[in-house]
Amino acid sequence: MNNEVAAGNTTSTLGHLALGLTLLAFGLGGTGVIDNVAAGDAAGLATWVGGVTLFLVGLLALRAGDKGEGTAYAALGAFWFTWGTGAGGADASADAMGLFLLLWALLALTLTMAAAGSGLFGQGVYGLLFVALLLLGIGALADNSGLGKAGGWVAAVAGLVAWYGATAAVAGWPTALRRAAGGSAPAAG
Repeated sequence: MNNEVAAGNTTSTLGHLALGLTLLAFGLGGTGVIDNVAAGDAAGLATWVGGVTLFLVGLLALRAGDKGEGTAYAALGAFWFTWGTGAGGADASADAMGLFLLLWALLALTLTMAAAGSGLFGQGVYGLLFVALLLLGIGALADNSGLGKAGGWVAAVAGLVAWYGATAAVAGWPTALRRAAGGSAPAAG
């Protein structure tokens, strides 16, 4: 049995589950769709599931030789741990929060570009995370709650995509979108 392949598949699935659950909780909190629940209420989940778990999964992926996922998960673990232990708290100014989110949006952009060719569940999750952090960061800097809510929705969608990708890997569900023959859309019947 090749342990490196098995470790890579396991870290990818666990990483997407941790990222998906964290993004979903953070995003839903940011939308205001649930009464008395805000993004800051996800701080515990962000610290332990998004922070510690993703960081450890990143280290395991790096150890198995997967530089891409190892870097992504370790960096995202650092982001969520930092956000969960202080940056997401009430003590941070709106400008500091906006700058924090925009700087981490750069990481998400890097991950999006690095995942080129990995399909919807690789590049898609990171692309949605980039858009969410960009909207949230600009919303915080501009004191625009509408942008913040939009960022929350995008983060929630990113969480659902990551969660589905991990669940599909475990359950054997499809993860690729089919293309029509010749690259054109099928005719409407």
